[in-house]
Parts: sequence; structure tokens; C-alpha cells
Amino acid sequence: MEKRRIVLLGATGYTGQRVLRELLARGEKPTLVGRSRTRMLALADRFEADLPVAEVDVTSTADLTRLLEPSDVIVSTIGPFMRLGMAAVTAAARAGAHYFDSTGEGTFARRVLLELDAVAAVRGATLVSAFGYDYVPGNLAGALALTRAGERARHVEAGYFITRAGQGDELLHRSTLRDAYTLTTGGTRQTLVAAAAEDGVAYRSPRPWSTARVVDERVGKRVRTFHYGGVKRAAMTVPGTEHLGLPEVFPQLESVEVGLGWFGRWTRPVCRSPPRSRRLCCARRRCGHPWSGGPSGSRDRSARPDPDGRSLVIAVARDGHGRPLATTALTGPDPYEMTGSLLAWGAARAAQPDAVLKPGAHGPVAAFGLDTLRLGAAEAGVHEADGASARRR
Repeated sequence: MEKRRIVLLGATGYTGQRVLRELLARGEKPTLVGRSRTRMLALADRFEADLPVAEVDVTSTADLTRLLEPSDVIVSTIGPFMRLGMAAVTAAARAGAHYFDSTGEGTFARRVLLELDAVAAVRGATLVSAFGYDYVPGNLAGALALTRAGERARHVEAGYFITRAGQGDELLHRSTLRDAYTLTTGGTRQTLVAAAAEDGVAYRSPRPWSTARVVDERVGKRVRTFHYGGVKRAAMTVPGTEHLGLPEVFPQLESVEVGLGWFGRWTRPVCRSPPRSRRLCCARRRCGHPWSGGPSGSRDRSARPDPDGRSLVIAVARDGHGRPLATTALTGPDPYEMTGSLLAWGAARAAQPDAVLKPGAHGPVAAFGLDTLRLGAAEAGVHEADGASARRR
């Protein structure tokens, strides 16, 4: 059997270029798909790579369905995904192709599961949405903590944090609002502010004694505190694919929570602000608010974040009374480098003739298996941290 063709959508964007660089480093020659043949050829020339290109409207399900084959592996970095991303994943499901994307929109991943799981399963396609910093390390850390906790585990929490290298032990660094600005791009900040104004999801029992399931819940409804390496970090609840993927692998779970801890001491004030205030914040992009990527922030959308950013993801498995049973922490490169590396690994792995992925729409653990995912994450620079060692220093 021959290797599958890798099809990359959005290669000319910031994340897409990261993915392309990693794919080329692995010896892959992806087909670039987008609206501008000229831009894609110029990009391939800049990377000194002879790559096939296909000029296609990436927001057209019909056009992409005609392009894709059952043996393809699709990587999409076209966002915002709720507005632009459904065409690619729908075409992949219908074609029977494997699919990965870079979304951080948990609501998009939920839509993929609800609308396309059955179609993908019948066609033999595997759809894994949010296969990057959002939300592979949380799924992986959560699965490792739950595995170590054993059958008593009933609850799991995963928190996402950013740290800095070169300033002592990165495990001891608590992010600040300035970090959230200087370690991200304008496009990320725009998405982050917009997401804070939207409805989210959680995995829990909606009523006492009822069965746990995915439920609607506003972003930032709760704040969770993570203790690791002698440092306390606050995180606001957000939608993630952990809510969808971990209960599939660990059906005894009664709740799954995902937290974003990028705001440091501003986490609780952000959560206390009403959704209407967040929407007004988001609307400031028309006035050039620097966090929005609007007119005065337009140059910032393409600006590179500080190079010393690092990622820290902490997961805690708890028993039925909320007592901690096991904690796992993963460290890795900055969110953009991690996303590019993970997507490239996932696509390259899925393209192998002997690759076995679970058909349907799944989280990363169910799609690849825990052991394979852990090895792939290590290739992308994601490793377990030693909190006890950090605390002793």
C-alpha cells in the first residue's frame, strides 16, 4: 500500500506555515489547497519545495468533495472554524478521508461530533478536531492522570497555562496579562476575546442523580485552582474536546472540566464580568482595540509572539468525593509551535499505510490510542514535568 496524500488547507496563514514547515522537516510533500494559486506557489518557493497546489474555494463543500479522495489526510487551519471550517470537515467525512484541524473552538468540535460522527464512521473517515495546543495536551494529561488514578476516578480537570523560558524554572512562572498579550498573535487574542463572550459546554450531570453528559454552560462559569510545583494557578472554565473525548475512553467519569489560565490574577475579574461586557470588549475591534486585531492592531495580527513562550498543561483526576488521586503535568513549546508539530505528526502518522485509526469523530486518545498519542506528543516536544523537582529548588 502507498502512503496517503496529505492535503493542507490554509498553508499561507501563520499556523499553516508552521504546519508546512514541520511536514517538510518530516520529508512529507503535502498538496497545498487554497484560493490563490499564486500565493501558494510563492510559499512553496520560499520553502524551496516543489509542492503540488490546488486552487479551490476552501469554504465550498462541493468543491472540496470533488478534490478529496478516500485515501487522503486533510489538515485544515482555516478559521474561525464555526464560520469557515465546516466545509472541509464535511467534505472529508463524505470522502472517507482522515481529518485534523487547528481549531480552539470547542463548540466547533462538538458540532463535528454531533453532525458528522455517523457519516464518518460509515465512510471509514477519522475526524479529530482541535489537534494542537487546543486540546491535545489536556486530553493526554487527563488520560494519563485517569489511568494512574484507576477505577476510583470519577472527575477530571485540565488547566492550560503559558509560561516563559529563560527566567528560572518555567514551572514556577505564573502567567500575567502581559504574557497573554506578548506570547500570542493578534488573531489569537481576537478569537480569545470573542470566545469569552460566547456560550460554552461542560460535561457533568445537569441534575443530581442524573447521568453525566455534555451540557451547555457559559464560558467562565467557574474558576478552578491548580496546585503544582508549589504554585497555585487559577483557570476559568472553557469548552474543550476533553468534554467529548475523555468520557468515551473513561465512561465512569461524572464530570470533566477544562480551564484556561492565561489571565493570571485577572482570571476571577474576567469571570465575574457579565457576558454583555465581554461582547462590548469584543466589539472594540472595530475601534482598533489592541486586543482585538482591529485597525490599530492589524499589523499585530501578523506579528510574531515573543520567542520565549512555553506551555504548561495540568490535569487532576479525583474520586467521587472530589479528593485528588493523581496529577499529571505536561510541558512543551509555545502554543503555535506545539500546534504545528502535533498536526504534522498526526497527519504523517495517519498517512502511513499501516496506520490504524478509529473511524468516526473522536478525541485524540480514542482516535490513536493512549500509548501512540503519548509517543507522538513526545516527538512534538510535549513531555511530562517533574513538579516535585521544581518545588525543591
